[in-house]
Amino acid sequence: MDRFELCRALRAAGVPEAHYEIQDCHRAPHPTDRYFLEERGGMWVVGVHERGSRDVLERFTDEDGACRWLHSRLTEEGPPPVPPTAEEMDQLLHDSEGIQRRAREALERALAESRDRPAEGPPAEKPRTSEPPADEGRTRPPSAG
Repeated sequence: MDRFELCRALRAAGVPEAHYEIQDCHRAPHPTDRYFLEERGGMWVVGVHERGSRDVLERFTDEDGACRWLHSRLTEEGPPPVPPTAEEMDQLLHDSEGIQRRAREALERALAESRDRPAEGPPAEKPRTSEPPADEGRTRPPSAG
């Protein structure tokens, strides 16, 4: 597989183009974080571009190996979820009130913290009602002067 075949395979698999950057292959705008594939000094490197820095994860002597590695990295779904044990399920079923209480407490803490933080940006506009304000729509006399 070469890098152009890799681009076609990733598109066919539905991997968003913003998640990867492949040398000479694609020109989509990139978010801050993405995988990259490029040739450096006769070697093929695959890595991540994260927070403005590029870290190499793997080096390959051939383009095929690098492309296959990146393809598997971007298309594998990972292991299936592990079902809870009988003990974990029992705890979840019998402590539902405690779980709800802890969730409410966490929500209340988050809301309190957000109220304590200074507002960012301009204040939001008040939603407009269907009725105009009392003086809207009236013509005002021109000011003298």
